[in-house]
Parts: sequence; structure tokens; C-alpha cells
Amino acid sequence: MAFQPPYLVASKNLGRFLEALRHAQAPEKISVRFLEQIGFKSTNDRLFIPLLKAMSFVDEAGKPTARYHSFLDDSEWQKVLADGVRDAYADLFRVSKNAQSLTREQLTGKIKSLGEGKLSPAILGNVVRTFVELAKLADFSAPSPAAPSPTEASETIAAPEPSAAAKAFATGGPALAPESGGASLIYRIEIVLPAVRDQAVYDAIFRAAREHLLK
Repeated sequence: MAFQPPYLVASKNLGRFLEALRHAQAPEKISVRFLEQIGFKSTNDRLFIPLLKAMSFVDEAGKPTARYHSFLDDSEWQKVLADGVRDAYADLFRVSKNAQSLTREQLTGKIKSLGEGKLSPAILGNVVRTFVELAKLADFSAPSPAAPSPTEASETIAAPEPSAAAKAFATGGPALAPESGGASLIYRIEIVLPAVRDQAVYDAIFRAAREHLLK
């Protein structure tokens, strides 16, 4: 698949746009009309929509995702934004895991190489400027959730199969007594919920937890 990074023509408005997004109630759908309602009426501002899709803030239909709702958390929005940037520019982060720390010249060279020379000078410049503005606003201090440490990976692989009692607990059924003479394992699962304003975030967290526990 061809390298098609998202970009803005007016990247100077990015910070103001993200701030407006965080202070507005999440709409049912991100649309041109919604952009106009929060003060972004230029045709260039319409490029915010594909950027949000690339960052997985909205789905293909423009409906806000769980990541979008997490972005509304005043204490976490910069880390959530960093995760979105990693997704939107996944090819760039594959060739440079700390792409946010590259100089503008280094970024230009890597993006041009990824585009195999097919990006016009104007688009190349817009991609670089957009990425630089996003990197300024995002907090990349937390490791990418897609890249667990070797220790975490080994622990995941070595985790034992949940006991029947644990599975019964996860489904809300009665606990099963251990077989005679056999050892039993009891699993206690704690979920730390983020302090966000939208119920949809909690619904998504518990739905994902249930799906994984019942595998």
C-alpha cells in the first residue's frame, strides 16, 4: 500500500483546533457542520476530518471512538494524542521509533524516502509541518501500547491458563470447588478507570475486558 500520511494545509491552526475539540461536547459525528460550529469554517479546515480518522479518533463514518472520548480528559489528552500520532504515521515510526525527536531536515528525508519520491514538494512540506505541530503538542513519554517491553512480553506468554473458578467469576457464575488433592488458583482482576466525562469510555473498557476474559 502506498505511503499516504495525513496532512494539513493550515497546520498553524492545529493547536487551536485541538483545544476547541477538547472543550466541546463530543458530537454524534465529526462533520463539516461541526467544524463550522466550533469556529473552523475554511475549506482548508476540512482536512482535520481525515487527520482525526488517521489518528483513530473517529471511525470511517466520522463517529467518535473511545480514543476520542479519552482525549477529552484534561490530564491525559497529550498522551492520547501521542498514541494517535503513532497510528497516523505508523510507517514513519517503524523506520524511526522516536520520530518525534527528529529534526525537520531528518523528517523531510525519511518521509520523502517513504513516499518513494512520489510526494510533491508542497505535500511533503505540509506533511512535515503537520507532524512537527502534532509532536509539539503530544506527550510521547509513555511507551507505545503496541510495543511492550521484553519483560512484559515474557510475562504475558508465561501466564497460566485461568482456572475454572476464575472463568466462572468472570462470567458471573458460581465458583467451582477445586478437585480433590489439587491446587487451586484465584484470580483477582482490578480495572483502573480514567476520570473522563463520557459514559461511552467506560462502556468500551468493560466490553473489551469481558471479550478478553471470555476467550
